[in-house]
Amino acid sequence: MRALIFLATFGLLTSIYTYNWEPTDAYTIKFSTEKAEGTFTDLQGTIEFTADDIANANFDVSVATMTINTGNETKDKHAIGDSWLDAEQFPRINFQSHSFQKTNTGYTVDGQLTIHGKSKAVAIPFDFKDNIFSGELTVNRRDFGIDGPFLFGSLVGDEVLVSLRIPVE
Repeated sequence: MRALIFLATFGLLTSIYTYNWEPTDAYTIKFSTEKAEGTFTDLQGTIEFTADDIANANFDVSVATMTINTGNETKDKHAIGDSWLDAEQFPRINFQSHSFQKTNTGYTVDGQLTIHGKSKAVAIPFDFKDNIFSGELTVNRRDFGIDGPFLFGSLVGDEVLVSLRIPVE
């Protein structure tokens, strides 16, 4: 009887416990537009997730805008400047989750994305397999007040595809 009580209690505790994950250094945060692509680093924050208990899941993460890397120093310098990301005034790109849903292909997290001091509700479809979170979303840079110089802005394009691959332990 004690064994049954222990197993029932243990099962209840493990089903309500949300796992706190730590990203490994092998993560990638990539972006691409019509004429520019690159990565961000310095991922920080909290990732709490258990597939069996998504009601208690939480993503509160950010990356440093200063870490943009396009492979071109001149592009990077312009990207962190005040006409684009303005890294001095807005040092981090933040995402705070609000809710999670199970889908046919994985999950969707709804939350608030803040870039360049402007916040917008977004939905990020993602998968979680073999301790790797992976997903993609498209954002319009103009929704976040990132206009850039007229000529370069039209060359870069408005839509930015963001791809995430975050191994955790």
